[in-house]
Amino acid sequence: MSTTTKLRPRDLVRASGGPRYAAALAVDALGTGLLRPFLLLYGVTVLGLSAPATGVAMTIGIVAALACTPAVGWWLDRGARSTVVAASMLVRVLGVALLLAAPAGNVWMFTAAALFLGIGNQAWPAAHAALVATVAHGRDRDAALATSRALRNAGMGAGALLAIAFLAGGAAAMQALAAVTGLAYLAAAALTWSVHLRADPAGVQGGEPTEGPAPRMGTLLAANVVYSFCLNVPEIALPLILVTHLDASPVWSAVVFVANTVLVVTLQIPVTVFMSRYSREAVLAFGGIVLSASYLGFLAATVLGHGWAAPAVALVSVACTLGEILYAGSSTALVTALAPPRAMGRALARFQLSTGLGLAVSPAVITALAALGPAALWGGLTAATLVSAGAVAPKRRVSGRGR
Repeated sequence: MSTTTKLRPRDLVRASGGPRYAAALAVDALGTGLLRPFLLLYGVTVLGLSAPATGVAMTIGIVAALACTPAVGWWLDRGARSTVVAASMLVRVLGVALLLAAPAGNVWMFTAAALFLGIGNQAWPAAHAALVATVAHGRDRDAALATSRALRNAGMGAGALLAIAFLAGGAAAMQALAAVTGLAYLAAAALTWSVHLRADPAGVQGGEPTEGPAPRMGTLLAANVVYSFCLNVPEIALPLILVTHLDASPVWSAVVFVANTVLVVTLQIPVTVFMSRYSREAVLAFGGIVLSASYLGFLAATVLGHGWAAPAVALVSVACTLGEILYAGSSTALVTALAPPRAMGRALARFQLSTGLGLAVSPAVITALAALGPAALWGGLTAATLVSAGAVAPKRRVSGRGR
């Protein structure tokens, strides 16, 4: 077992990069919440693109952005930290600028904007985790990563709520929304740049022993592709099942999404700190078991009558969110603990590549399975997640004496 960490709020801010960096994270998250959930609407409403063309353009941008993650890892392993985080914010400013400059009907400029926004969104997680791993170590690092995730979800939720007020204003309001987002990214980049944090690429940054036998990164990365599906369950799988299979009001989808955001914001830090008494591998495997149980719960809820099915799905979504919290609180921290300091950036970039791949393919997989029925969707997700949990579970060392 590991020692449980106890940190005061001031310690958490310091371990997360300091007050200026915390402010940058908040501003960046607010800007992301303003635009990211409504990018599709921007293409359709402001630029007059068809929904299929807008969706394809966004997919191309996201997938192409994944190809940039190895370069981010190489840059981080050269010692850069705050510079890479600031760059991930600045490249999104360019994406917003392309959105504002794109004439109506121009799908290529919209695709380019989605590409630059995607590059920033894919580069940020690895760069941020590397920065936190430089200023915090051991279980303090885990708590700091959990703190930043809670802060980011809170900022994105607040930004999304503010953006709802813009949606009734039509195309002009959407353009104003994009402009405010660009300014938020620019301010966040300036704050991050002012931190001036670098790592010594030749030194050991608070190296710590791995917890038990280190799992092969290939196994961990493959499992992470499946684990990352849980991040799209509240946004894609549950609305799809609630509306198309259960004929429930879309309000239930909103309830599930809001509950997920609130629970992540309020529980991510305390749950991560509490679970720090166990190995990260064990917590990650347990998170997979909780997710699998929630998927079976969703399957059971679908057989209830229409009057009870939607409330049951909303209730089970709490367990799904808990599994997501366990996964998010242990996975990135496990990578930072396993990776040698000189290869920290490349390890985090590979991990982000697997996460991005899971997020990119999960909408297509989820919708394809849902078309076959709830049993295929939830049964398939349960089986895949249980296999992944078994793959990352800590393995007991077997002594060779007396054999």
